[in-house]
Amino acid sequence: MPSRRTLLAGTSITGLTALTACSSESGEGSASATPDPADGASAATVETLFGTVELPEDPQRVVALGWGDAETCLALGTQVVGTSDWLAFGGDGVGPWADDLVTRTPEQLGTLELSYEAVAALQPDLILNTRSDNDPAKHENLSGITTTVGPPPGTTIPYGTSWEEQVALVAAALGKGELGEELVSDLRVRFEDVAAAHPEFQGKTVTVGTFYSGGWGAYVEGDGRVDFMTSLGFVQNPAIADLPSDSFSVSLSAEQLSLLDADLVVLFPIGASAEEISADPVVQALPAAQEGRVVVLDDQDLVSAFSSGTPLGLGYALDNAVPLFAQALGA
Repeated sequence: MPSRRTLLAGTSITGLTALTACSSESGEGSASATPDPADGASAATVETLFGTVELPEDPQRVVALGWGDAETCLALGTQVVGTSDWLAFGGDGVGPWADDLVTRTPEQLGTLELSYEAVAALQPDLILNTRSDNDPAKHENLSGITTTVGPPPGTTIPYGTSWEEQVALVAAALGKGELGEELVSDLRVRFEDVAAAHPEFQGKTVTVGTFYSGGWGAYVEGDGRVDFMTSLGFVQNPAIADLPSDSFSVSLSAEQLSLLDADLVVLFPIGASAEEISADPVVQALPAAQEGRVVVLDDQDLVSAFSSGTPLGLGYALDNAVPLFAQALGA
C-alpha cells in the first residue's frame, strides 16, 4: 500500500488563524524541552527516536520535511524555507486551510526521494522530520547538515507520530512550548465537543480504507485517520485490527474485502476515482453498503484534510467529514 498519499467549526478555524497570526514571536520553554543552562546559555534539548537533540536558540531558517511539519509550523506562527509536499497539494505544499498563513514561499524538496544537497543549499538552522519513515541513515545525513528533530521516542511504525506528539516536538524545537500546549488543548476540546454532540458514534465499529491502483487497503491503529475516528468515540473494526501489520496500514486481497464491513465504513481513492469504489460489486455487497453506512470521500480537499494529521487539516475534516458520518448512521 502506498506510504505517502492518501481534523473545528468555521468559527474555530477563524479563531485558530487569528491565534497563529498574532503568535510570530518565540515563546518561552516547553513541556517537551529540557533546559540546559551551561555557560548561562538558554539552550534546550528534546528527546527523539534517535536520542537527545540540542535545540538552536530562535531558529530562523526552518526546513520542514516530515509529513505535516510545515503546516504545524504555520499553525505556530513560523514560516519555513523548505518543505516536502507529502499530499501533493502543489503550490506552497500545504492544504487550502493553511494557504493564507504562508507569507514566504518555501522551496519544495521532495518526499521519498530527498536531495540532501538541496536541503543544505537552503542553509537551515533547524530541520524538522518529526513524522517520517524513521530511517536512521536519513536522520544521520540530515543531522550532518544541521540540528534535526526526528520522531518521538518509542515510535514503532513509519509516519506513526500522532498530531499531539508532532505539535509538542515542533513547538519545543521552535521555542514555542506554551503555544503548542494551547494548540493541542484547543483541538482536544474540539474533538470532545464533537464527540459529545454525536453520541451515536460511541462504541460503533469503523473501518477506514482506500482503493489505489487496483488494490485495496485499510488503516490500523496508530494511523492518524483511525485515531481521528476513535477520538470521536468509534472503535476500530476488530477484523482489521487483528490482521498482522508492521506499518500504518494493511493490504487486502479481493478475497478479504468482506473484512471491510463495520458499523461505519469510510473509503477514499488514491490515484483512482470515488466512482470506482462505489461501483465495486464487493463493496456494494457489504451489509454496511446495503444499509447506507458506507461513506466514500470524493472531495480531494476533504481526503487530504482527513489524511493530514495536522491541527489545521483536522479542523477542516471535523467540519466537513463528521456530518457525512452522522448522516450515514441515520443521525
